[in-house]
Amino acid sequence: MKLLAADIGNTNVTIGLFEDDRLARSWRAITRANATADEVAAMLTSLLALDGHRLDELDAVALASVVPPLSETWERLATERIGVTPTLVEAATLEGILEVRIDRPSEAGADRLANALAARTEFGGPAIVIDLGTSTNFDLIDADGAYVGGAIAPGLGLSLEALVGRASKLPRIELRRPPSAIGSNTVHAMQSGMVLGYIGLVSGLLTALRGELLERSPAGSRVTVVATGGYTHQPWLGEVPGIDAVEPDLTLRGIRYAWQAQRDRDRARAASRTQSA
Repeated sequence: MKLLAADIGNTNVTIGLFEDDRLARSWRAITRANATADEVAAMLTSLLALDGHRLDELDAVALASVVPPLSETWERLATERIGVTPTLVEAATLEGILEVRIDRPSEAGADRLANALAARTEFGGPAIVIDLGTSTNFDLIDADGAYVGGAIAPGLGLSLEALVGRASKLPRIELRRPPSAIGSNTVHAMQSGMVLGYIGLVSGLLTALRGELLERSPAGSRVTVVATGGYTHQPWLGEVPGIDAVEPDLTLRGIRYAWQAQRDRDRARAASRTQSA
């Protein structure tokens, strides 16, 4: 069984090829919200070909998208070019698979739900997933394994773009840890504010969220903290206290878990209808 899983984000599209339950290969491409189905097909064909794979080898497609125009484009691509109906990760399709305990479940981002499902499956609850991407998402799973919300903050790259875009004399910089918190030049001062400030943001929010999650958990519980997303390769991530695991492919695995659970549920329903008939 070859499953193509796609995490369609605002900055990048991350694509994974699963052979049964193993992630055989993954690729990352820049998101183009106005791309046509033909353009997406050409991009996907090229990426698969890099490692000797083809579109016509795929047995299934599963999508988690936060870019509505591309959701429709990828659905059309899967139907017309691959010949399969894609599985969508969203609150409605996860009913009975992942309990979503927030005010308006339909507003939960598909990537956040995929992260929650993967964390619950692999680590159990209570747990917190920190997704370091365009935005910085904190997704919480309680002791019962339900998704209970979290926090959303600007991502590191987005914050830098906003700062440079609004302050004409500030240069673009490399996002790395400066030699000291006190910047003796503009670049180091910006790196201090951006990188060390970001570490403080993540650490502070994590402390607050962990404390509230523990208040909801049985006595003696321990919260597992998992980091994922595009910035997990940064060496300064190790300065954030309390991170138990770094899993760059967590979202893709969550998409596969959602596809597997939906397939099993649909098969069970079909078998039940057959027995009833």
